[in-house]
Amino acid sequence: MNSKTSTTSSATGRILIVEDEEPLALGLRDALQHAGHEVTLAHEGPKALELMQKQSFDLVVLDLMLPGMNGLDVLARLREQRHDARVLILTALADEDSLLRGFQLGADDYVAKPFSARELMARIDAQFRRRKLDSTPPRMIDLPGNIRVDLSRLEVHRGKEVVPLTPREGDILEYLIKHRDRVVTREDLLLEVWHYQNANIETRTVDIHIVGLRRKVEPDPQNPTLIQTVRGKGYRWFM
Repeated sequence: MNSKTSTTSSATGRILIVEDEEPLALGLRDALQHAGHEVTLAHEGPKALELMQKQSFDLVVLDLMLPGMNGLDVLARLREQRHDARVLILTALADEDSLLRGFQLGADDYVAKPFSARELMARIDAQFRRRKLDSTPPRMIDLPGNIRVDLSRLEVHRGKEVVPLTPREGDILEYLIKHRDRVVTREDLLLEVWHYQNANIETRTVDIHIVGLRRKVEPDPQNPTLIQTVRGKGYRWFM
């Protein structure tokens, strides 16, 4: 992490850093404490889970490549135990399946290593802004193929099967439907759903979330008809 950039946070909170590379963990801690956050470190998964049992955190910064229990296993345990902290993944992996798995387990965003202090703080600020927003439960949405979406409960009913939506998937779907009269760009989603202050960043977060959302709401996810890609521009809801 490049820590030369001075950053200040628009909102502060309690952050758990789960990172086995001690120099990186200490650098993250120092940068976040300088921004006003209360920071706790864990260098392995079991210790992180132990800390989560004893105290509450607003945000978990979670490395995927941990020794023993990896980051995805830690995330799965956190969500099984119904911890509602937002989770920001740190990863050196370019594997889309791993990132998609992380989002399906309830991660909210990711930062690819190596990263700068400016980028990390922007992502963290976005997570804290998101926590402050109130959401109004929308109506039930009937889709083709005997699919029904209940955004108030974050559920997709595909016939007799009930598939859970993550909060971020629900937000994306609601935004697409609300703006069905136009193409929604990736920048729109980063600014209005992720609440980044600046969408001029390199990230595949939007595209990976769209892939996961299509698997849940499209009658045929391999041939999407509801969330359509508009080449070179973004996405549009067709219904």
